[in-house]
Amino acid sequence: MKFITLALVLMMSFPLAAIAQENGLIRLKSAHSVASTVERLETALKSKGMTVFARIDHAAGARKAGIHLRPTILLIFGNPRVGSPLMVCAQSVALDLPQKMLVSQDEFGMVWLMYNDPQYLVARHQIEGCEDVIQNIERALAAFAKTATQP
Repeated sequence: MKFITLALVLMMSFPLAAIAQENGLIRLKSAHSVASTVERLETALKSKGMTVFARIDHAAGARKAGIHLRPTILLIFGNPRVGSPLMVCAQSVALDLPQKMLVSQDEFGMVWLMYNDPQYLVARHQIEGCEDVIQNIERALAAFAKTATQP
């Protein structure tokens, strides 16, 4: 019984929007709708000098094909001052740049924001000697995600 009580206390002590990492993805639960989360994200990105290259509404594309897909929107964004130094360390990382964040609604109606964990990119592209760049990217992505998802 003590174990169950402890487990419940621990689970309740974490915020609902806790970051979950799986398979190189960072996921945050959003307190907002998909549309609002995407708008908040885009505003945050632009306010920090990021260029939003594309907004891809996968659900709209699916509708055109006669397929139902829950709201699913991908933002593609970046800034050469951030991404280029990373490519100098490992040019193959250009396959994963510019950065992307996905906002979608799950089968329970919950909204999630997801993006690639920069440490996943480090491992995937065997990036060495760019620890400061990676830390800056980690902090920036986390801040953008928090701004977009939190009340």
